[in-house]
Amino acid sequence: MSRHFILALDQGTTSSRSILFDAEGGMAAVAQREFRQHYPQPGWVEHDPVEIWASQLATAKEVLAKANASPGDVAAIGITNQRETTVVWDRRTGEPIYNAIVWQCRRTTDTCEAIQARGLADEFQRRTGLVVDAYFSGTKVKWILDHVPGARARAARGELCFGTIDSWLLYKLTGVHATDYSNASRTLLFNIHERQWDPTLLGELAVPAEMLPEARPSSQVYGSTGVLGGNIPVASLVGDQQGALFGQAAFHPSDCKNTYGTGCFLLMNTGETPIASKNGLLTTIAWGLDGKIEYALEGSVFVGGAVIQWLRDGLKLIGSAAESEAVAREVEDAGGVHIVPAFVGLGAPYWDMRARGTISGLTRGAGRAHLVRAALESIAFQSADVVRTMEADTGARIPQLRVDGGAAANNLLMQTQADLLNTPVVLGQVIETTALGAAFLAGLAVGFWPNLESIGKIWKVDRIFEPVWDAGKRAAALAGWEDAVRRTTSSAE
Repeated sequence: MSRHFILALDQGTTSSRSILFDAEGGMAAVAQREFRQHYPQPGWVEHDPVEIWASQLATAKEVLAKANASPGDVAAIGITNQRETTVVWDRRTGEPIYNAIVWQCRRTTDTCEAIQARGLADEFQRRTGLVVDAYFSGTKVKWILDHVPGARARAARGELCFGTIDSWLLYKLTGVHATDYSNASRTLLFNIHERQWDPTLLGELAVPAEMLPEARPSSQVYGSTGVLGGNIPVASLVGDQQGALFGQAAFHPSDCKNTYGTGCFLLMNTGETPIASKNGLLTTIAWGLDGKIEYALEGSVFVGGAVIQWLRDGLKLIGSAAESEAVAREVEDAGGVHIVPAFVGLGAPYWDMRARGTISGLTRGAGRAHLVRAALESIAFQSADVVRTMEADTGARIPQLRVDGGAAANNLLMQTQADLLNTPVVLGQVIETTALGAAFLAGLAVGFWPNLESIGKIWKVDRIFEPVWDAGKRAAALAGWEDAVRRTTSSAE
């Protein structure tokens, strides 16, 4: 039986996608469906796990139909996912006991502050590589167990499963309850040095070990599924940002990438040695492959492309995300307007859970185009904050930044990013590198690609954005942004 494709399931924050990749890393077909966002209270964000599964399954069927392909044409399935989003479901029925609590959700801020007040933040960071923040899964699990009647007792009896979205999809596909090291490392429950769930941290958050998935390498056959009409191995799990790092062929220490999606996530491969940040970055597991663990430094921007969705859906300033570049180019600059989109707090390097968004610098002359341009620039400014922090941690300049994600198609944004960093920004030919990384990892597990060298030859440059600003313009822009951020933080008077 001929196997021509790898099927990547890319489950994101606002949509589910399925992409068929061929042996050259090309996209044979793509299918995508958005799903509903739920906001029960200010600062709370939820998804319906059943809707997520239905949308993901529908796109998988649709993409095969688009490519006129059968399950027999697919060598393996790889899964990549929004990472910290938390699902708890009944082990026997497979039914969720509560909506998925999304990584953006701030409902556990008080829990995190209580942990910090008890002086445990350093211990959590030493073991997990993470800061104690509502962003991560551990406190979300605790919240569900504390607020769903009977959940804690059921979890202790082994009747409930916890998982991030990769685990949820794997369970629905195969019945296997597992996760990979990259996703496990985002939970506040996993010891990244010992590669196991940490009993001390489980005790602090009162999460029963009986509900945890088995943590495994990112590239291996987890099981097989027949939901598409044929028997296909599921051969990779990887968090979306680590998947993008792999999809960018960033296999060597100091290789860096930034993904511009709902949020923005910059990762640097640090090899087999974890580097502890002194400046607010995260230490995370990049992937497990061939018996080895690779680590990465990461900086997270909570609101990246989501600020453009806000312009579209909230302010009605644009009709589509694609329109943002044309509108922003109607003016030479943002006219002193700054938008700091701290809708769900600020991520690295600030880690301010209570910060909220601001618009500053408004004058009578400010109009629609200035606001749109300021929103686009906010994505580049936040990413520049992370890059400067990463350079401080490593003591080295980043020679180039490889970029991907939907907003990487915005030429104005990419040029602004290069100008703020004074560093070339490199766009690859395949912009969907999150899914490509999952496909690569799955393909390696089943021999679709023989080794990393063969994958490295697939990755190719599409365009390089060279910086053009002089030092004075760059310094003035960064100073204006820093002032706007100061006005946004929860400590601002």
